Amino acid sequence: MIIQTSKRKDKFSKEERSQIMSRLRSKNTSLDLAMKGLLRNARLRFRSYPEIFGNPDFLVDDHVAVFCDSSFWHGREWRKLKSRLEQGSRATYWIRHISENRKRDRLVTLTLEKSGYTVVRFWDSDISARPEDCIQKLVEVANMRNDDSRQSQRVLT
Repeated sequence: MIIQTSKRKDKFSKEERSQIMSRLRSKNTSLDLAMKGLLRNARLRFRSYPEIFGNPDFLVDDHVAVFCDSSFWHGREWRKLKSRLEQGSRATYWIRHISENRKRDRLVTLTLEKSGYTVVRFWDSDISARPEDCIQKLVEVANMRNDDSRQSQRVLT
């Protein structure tokens, strides 16, 4: 019995893929700019890319660390994504890479919480599809923190 596996081949050459990947940014992405606009419109006090552990995208009211996570890079719906990655080229690389990102995200969240921050993570699709819900969640968290600044709250969407 012969079992064929259909691995998708990258449509770009190694050099072309390298060029494409080198243009991906980690700061001021369209996702970050969308969130920045939401924060400004909501008149929340925030800093972009504060220099604290884990490099959050924003720090709201000096105690709420906000991360804007891409569904692909941070492994949303991991089982489905992993299954799709297994069918593609360089499956081992991508599965390990995104799995490590997920592990790092958990470590960053726990470390920031132990340091007294409240951590809020939003998925890219939530920011684009339900921006009002994202801002409402941040306002609620900021108000909770202002009411009881000693207690850290885990908020994941």
